[in-house]
Amino acid sequence: MSSIVMVVGLGLTVAGLTGRQFLRYRKALETVYKTAEFLPKDPFSKYYKGGFEKKMSKREASLILGVSQSASPARVKEAHKRIMLLNHPDRGGSPYLATKINEAKDYLESKKP
Repeated sequence: MSSIVMVVGLGLTVAGLTGRQFLRYRKALETVYKTAEFLPKDPFSKYYKGGFEKKMSKREASLILGVSQSASPARVKEAHKRIMLLNHPDRGGSPYLATKINEAKDYLESKKP
């Protein structure tokens, strides 16, 4: 019987201390929750979700280089240089991605009037 009283007493003590800590840090928790509302729900939502198409299109080429479909050749060249510096195979980048980046640049440059 005394062990049951001890277990109940211990449980009430833990519940009381937990409640006390919750009440003490409630304001801080409210601030955290209000701040969390402004965070994006999906941190990768601004990135394109999907793989590469079998045949390069103008839309895909512009997505790869991060330029508009009607970007000037100078803008395409600058975007290509910037992305290749980050993804070059000699610097640990993927050869497949480098091929796709080069293909996108060639496609956009060849489709200009």
